[in-house]
Amino acid sequence: FIPLISVLFLTLLLLFLALFPGAFNCCMKISDEIPKGILRRVERFEIQKADGRCHLEAVILHMSGKKFCVNPWNRKVNKMMKKMKHKIHRSKSHVRKQRRTRITKQKEQKQ
Repeated sequence: FIPLISVLFLTLLLLFLALFPGAFNCCMKISDEIPKGILRRVERFEIQKADGRCHLEAVILHMSGKKFCVNPWNRKVNKMMKKMKHKIHRSKSHVRKQRRTRITKQKEQKQ
């Protein structure tokens, strides 16, 4: 009798996971306040939309294996996101410029 219940429970759990794949990845509640120390250590962030899978808008901050769900309208969080996007954009263009310069110098040396 017990193995039958276990199999039924496992089947229902697998069915739920198949129908709602993001159900366990959604933020269920958000924080309005976030300490500056946490904002300084954020490695990346995601924006959670209030769509069919998740019913709450949030910004998910990822840092060293942990995640924090915060209010997307928080001014500190928005400022941090803009800085991170700007830093990523600048670093990519800087690398591209260095590479172009190096290739040009190599061509000049060959001639």
